[in-house]
Amino acid sequence: MPDAIHAEGLVKTFGEVRALDGVDLDVPEGTVLGLLGPNGAGKTTAVRVLTTLLQPDGGRAVVAGLDVVRHPNEVRRSIGLSGQFAAVDEYLTGRENLRMVGQLYQLSARDAKRRADELLERFHLADAADRTAKTYSGGMRRRLDLAAALVVSPPVMFMDEPTTGLDPRNRQGLWEVIEELVSGGTTLLLTTQYLEEADRLAHDIAVVDHGRVIARGTSDQLKEQTGGERVEVVAHLREDIGTVRGILARHSLPARSGEGDGLAAVAVEEHTRKLTVPVAGGAKLLAEVIRELDGQGVEIDDIGLRRPTLDDVFISLTGHAAEAEDAGEPGPETDPEDPGAPSTGSTPDGPGRRRKRNGKRKEAAR
Repeated sequence: MPDAIHAEGLVKTFGEVRALDGVDLDVPEGTVLGLLGPNGAGKTTAVRVLTTLLQPDGGRAVVAGLDVVRHPNEVRRSIGLSGQFAAVDEYLTGRENLRMVGQLYQLSARDAKRRADELLERFHLADAADRTAKTYSGGMRRRLDLAAALVVSPPVMFMDEPTTGLDPRNRQGLWEVIEELVSGGTTLLLTTQYLEEADRLAHDIAVVDHGRVIARGTSDQLKEQTGGERVEVVAHLREDIGTVRGILARHSLPARSGEGDGLAAVAVEEHTRKLTVPVAGGAKLLAEVIRELDGQGVEIDDIGLRRPTLDDVFISLTGHAAEAEDAGEPGPETDPEDPGAPSTGSTPDGPGRRRKRNGKRKEAAR
């Protein structure tokens, strides 16, 4: 499939901070790329460059077949953007917000009204359509923001941590909406710190750290890089940890491949009495471990066989958890060009025009 998003060698600096340090990305049409990384890794800066909010200092990017530097207005007409914070006008009703966006996109009044009504139903906001947005819950505001980004059904969508701060129910609802969009042919670049989100939604995942893509592949491919199956055992008594470690070491991958005695492969959490070891052999090996533990008279609270998670992948690649803070790009609350400006959101005259506090957007789409 042709690429809906293509970037090569993207560089962006803010003073001495190199927020992007040669980023390469490719997203085929109709697929989802999950961009993972801690705060400050460069995710939001990459989105801002790809959506024409920032010009790169180096490299090039093409979105929907258009160069983001040479044809920014055309790119803006071909994309939708849902930022980290809902960019809705809180003094307008939900219906008025969507109609306004439609008219800024130069839809007729009739088409803007029809599209607003469709989206309000689709995002389960019809009952609150005539309430002002300031009365909406966080989940409702997020759904309204996403609806606004879809008024003209853009072929390419950018979602920058769209479910941050949402409760599990609202997060699940947004996941279902995203899956529906992609099944209809929309291409999506999704930045997230929720590894479960990337695991569920992304066809492909790129892990970003310190402005660089440090790993790329499907969820399963990345997990394979970290290792195969793992046996986890929670000992009932602290004094049995040594015995459990010895048994697990004999079954670890290093021990079975002849590389040492396997002790180094066993991870031990003393405070939880949990031991973890990489293995190969599946349920048959697990049954063997259980027999040996029973033979040694070791009482256990829990035992199981599991595959590595994306959390394991992330920690293995970066040395820290996905939600860890990290110095780097400007935070999501400010525009790097204007530290006093509010965060960016989706508007047709450039996905990122600052929201007007007086409830009106005074400039139409170019």
